[in-house]
Amino acid sequence: MNRIVVHYHEVALKRGNRRAFVGQLIDNIAGALRATGVKRVRAAPGRIVIHLKPDADWPEISRRLPWVFGVANYSLAWRTRRRIDDVTTTALTAIDGRQFGSFAVRTRRADKGFPLQSPEISRIVGKAIQDHTHAAVNLDHPELVVNVEVLPREAFVGLERLPGPGGLPVGTGGMVLSLISGGIDSPVAAYRMLRRGCRAEFVHFHGAPYQDRTSRDKVVELVRLLTRYQLHSRLHLVAFGEIQRQIVAAVRRPFRVVLYRRMMMRIAEALAGPIGASALVTGESLGQVASQTLPNMAVVEDATSLPLLRPLVGMDKAEISAQAEQIGTFDISIQPDQDCCQLFVPRHPAIRMTVEEAHDAERPLDVAAMLAQALEGTTAQEFSFPEPTCRDTATPTQSRFG
Repeated sequence: MNRIVVHYHEVALKRGNRRAFVGQLIDNIAGALRATGVKRVRAAPGRIVIHLKPDADWPEISRRLPWVFGVANYSLAWRTRRRIDDVTTTALTAIDGRQFGSFAVRTRRADKGFPLQSPEISRIVGKAIQDHTHAAVNLDHPELVVNVEVLPREAFVGLERLPGPGGLPVGTGGMVLSLISGGIDSPVAAYRMLRRGCRAEFVHFHGAPYQDRTSRDKVVELVRLLTRYQLHSRLHLVAFGEIQRQIVAAVRRPFRVVLYRRMMMRIAEALAGPIGASALVTGESLGQVASQTLPNMAVVEDATSLPLLRPLVGMDKAEISAQAEQIGTFDISIQPDQDCCQLFVPRHPAIRMTVEEAHDAERPLDVAAMLAQALEGTTAQEFSFPEPTCRDTATPTQSRFG
């Protein structure tokens, strides 16, 4: 057992671009499995093969592979020659010592020039296993599945196929800047964009100097967790409390929440340019809160020229929470904090603003000065995986705009 055979699904549909997608997936697998005993990761027809060192850490490898988007499934495998006798012998070696009452053999023949067709290979190998173990053949619900794969230059025999996360390899979908709070929704939105192949940087708006660090500390943990899906992340931390105070001093109560969001979009767009982000991402879900009515979402989107992606827009809270639990962010997100969305919030915010009303409400504000102030106070932290490190950058993010 010295190989792992990785299958992909959606990548296979890319035709002319498949090589680039597979190449990115190979790089991502190699990066995610660093220091686990992997010798080499290579492409094979319709799949990827991971070569293992004798001391490879299979439990750690199987823990990390489900974090590599683009992987449909994977299995430990024995490599053998492309002769039916060798395949049969390898299958008998693979099952040695296992107890099972029923089994099935499933064959994939990537090389259609191989003299035996898939059903015949399965029949020959299955008969040898049955003669050796006296177990019953059960093609519908077997206790053990023996997977045989015949490639142009080699064959593999594996015993269990584990599910991967699917999706597209991170790095094939461009760069986005994802707005992330300490809540349940925005980490799930970022996850869904990563699963579509995007790389993401993150921006968090916190209530300093009027609130404590709890939201920042939560977001650091959330970004650290999400980094395992893309190996490297950067988090921009924007002190937003003073911006909110200025809006409160100049704007009627009902309009304040939407104007907070519009200012966030402007700041995020300014941060997105230098990092090459092509879109902004939010965790908005239609109708969930006052700022997420359809009219208000249109008013917020008017504040930026970048595409504003909302991967959760059609999901309800139960669906979002279920996915947060699945990816491991839920328990972090529900911890109490002081979030800037709770700061200076009016009791009855407007739910159907118009763009014209937003422009009129912003006239007393020096938007350019507020934007410069926000960028001046922005810092950044960087994260990496597998090494669980996080460090403050020596120079604030603002310096890249000077």
